[in-house]
Amino acid sequence: MTAPTLASAKTVRPSSANYSFTVEDKYKGTATRTLGKSGNTWKYNVKARVAGVANASQSSTFTIKGNNVIPTQASTTYKLLGLGRTHKLSFNPSSKKVTSTYKGKTMTMDMAQQAFDDLSLEVQIRQDLLNGKFSGNYYMAKKDKVEKTPFKKSGNTKITVPAGTFDTVRIDRIHDDNDRSTSFWLAPSLDYLPIKVSQINDGKKMDLELTKVN
Repeated sequence: MTAPTLASAKTVRPSSANYSFTVEDKYKGTATRTLGKSGNTWKYNVKARVAGVANASQSSTFTIKGNNVIPTQASTTYKLLGLGRTHKLSFNPSSKKVTSTYKGKTMTMDMAQQAFDDLSLEVQIRQDLLNGKFSGNYYMAKKDKVEKTPFKKSGNTKITVPAGTFDTVRIDRIHDDNDRSTSFWLAPSLDYLPIKVSQINDGKKMDLELTKVN
């Protein structure tokens, strides 16, 4: 099989989906993931809330050229058990630089390879799966560095969530410390939309499960 050409590369479709959001297996809330397109500009918004416990809001703006996702802006705000933080990223593909702002400090970093925020990376992984190009080798823009962030395909599995039963591909992020883990279960039938996301961050467990595709 030949690789898709620029013109024939498959592209994810705009979507909106609702999720259940669980923290530490005991605090329950809701989340939405909305991927929209206006002209050539895509915007991906994720909002999650557990009343009195956690709020999370992420957004990413990017373009898609052929199979390539090219982020321009991203913002992440988390508030968990009273502790909050906001991280903003601004990408400049022409100068191959990305600017990170966190806790009032701004840092500009070189981007030798295309780097991503969380959400644009999710879309790039979905693009790569759609077009048979998943390699697992990606770069993420962090607060103070651009870091190689490997992922692996951990096989196909059928999972049941509140929205139903889906055939999925499991993708695991390979972390270099034991206090963190990230797994995605993506449905080929829905352009590899996340059906389930499971994260452990600083020892705290968070799960998203699909309840409805709008």
